[in-house]
Amino acid sequence: MSSDEVLKQAEDAADRILRQSKHFLPHIAHLFLVATFLEDGCRMFFQWTEQKDYVESTWGCGWLLANLFVVLNLFGQLVGGALVMARIKVEIGVATLFGVVVLQTLAYSILWNMHFFLRNLALSGGLLLLLAEIRDEGKTMFAGVPTVGGNKSRTYMQLGGRLLLVLMFLTVFSFEDLAHIIFFIIGLALVLLVGIGFKTKLSALVLTVILFVGNLLINNWWSLPYNSPLRDFIKYDFFQMLSVIGGLLLVVALGPGGVSFDEHKKEW
Repeated sequence: MSSDEVLKQAEDAADRILRQSKHFLPHIAHLFLVATFLEDGCRMFFQWTEQKDYVESTWGCGWLLANLFVVLNLFGQLVGGALVMARIKVEIGVATLFGVVVLQTLAYSILWNMHFFLRNLALSGGLLLLLAEIRDEGKTMFAGVPTVGGNKSRTYMQLGGRLLLVLMFLTVFSFEDLAHIIFFIIGLALVLLVGIGFKTKLSALVLTVILFVGNLLINNWWSLPYNSPLRDFIKYDFFQMLSVIGGLLLVVALGPGGVSFDEHKKEW
């Protein structure tokens, strides 16, 4: 069997999976995407004092502003995530979550930590895809009614979301052993395919499976003792990866958009 035939069979299998899951796949994508925000919002509540003390000591901003920071993070993430999940005022929910990402980037000096900065950019890519999905829903609600620039803005949101999502991969690879090297090579190939929009749905679906299994095996925070100092860090990594997986599922559900090899192939 030739490689083209294998690829064709893989694409057919992916299409069957997508047709069977089209009614619930977007909901899973939304849940995964906002998972890190919901988890961090709950963390703000249960670790209020620690978060407040960190901000107050790091920035010397005083008790009031430190508490205000915790409040904004707590309610911004929980309310924003809830709006996205409930499909109510999704634009407001996404804007709120964007605001939280910017606030945390500044407050925790993430700008100077490339690892966490790339992860925040990847999260922003997932949020861009959420906005693109809303544009798509708006288009289908008013089928036949001409829109000015709507499709173009959605196309560039999808492009930006895809490109930002792939940055997450740069934060998870390592070269500890042969297995990690093989994982990196396969993952890099899939990430590049998603980025340029070639065989996008199949590539994103396979990458989703790889990252999901890897996340369960590597970031298994539930196996650590409750008082372990590593538990919170690994838990944070787990939910951040889950959110990026949610973004990839949105790529699977929505497709690559107009700026992609897949779209231009239709014109050839």
